[in-house]
Amino acid sequence: NGLKKFSGTVELLSEMEGTLSLAGLIKLSDEEAELLGTFKCSLWLNGLTQLSDNAAESLSKHVGELVLGSLTQLSDNAAESLSKHEGKLALRGLTKLSDTAAEFLSKHVGELDVSGLTEISDGVAESLSKHKGGGKEGLCLHKLSQLSDSAAESLSKYEGKINLDGLKELSDNAAESLSKHVGDSLLLNRL
Repeated sequence: NGLKKFSGTVELLSEMEGTLSLAGLIKLSDEEAELLGTFKCSLWLNGLTQLSDNAAESLSKHVGELVLGSLTQLSDNAAESLSKHEGKLALRGLTKLSDTAAEFLSKHVGELDVSGLTEISDGVAESLSKHKGGGKEGLCLHKLSQLSDSAAESLSKYEGKINLDGLKELSDNAAESLSKHVGDSLLLNRL
């Protein structure tokens, strides 16, 4: 039944601080997304596997942590909208990201967690290297299992913390590129 079932309660919850986890919410109407976009707390919407472009636009107005951990796909339009979100953005369920979506997400201000990605194209790496996030996590790609030399060269230019803990091996060229990482931290704990 979504949030309509709890409309009065949800409006009261919109004033809370801290974290609101609505993991049982598996469908989100555009109207419900508009309401959630006004919330002031961290929003964890880990039950959602799909998000319409209109819902993404509404959620982009939310300020603070936004966790959409079960989304398995993201349209380029939704990525463009979510790039406007201010605060940590966690899209951990994504296993693929188009070059266009990555270009949009690179404009996001705040931590960016796309840790569900197991591989990325050189174009995605180039775009994500331009992300001007921040916070303690920076850019999280800890499920990447491989990284091309070109992608490593691009990611070495990332100016914040980058988590590449999923990598178990690197070519000499990729290692040389990453040794020039300009950010404050590079996590490679499984090498």
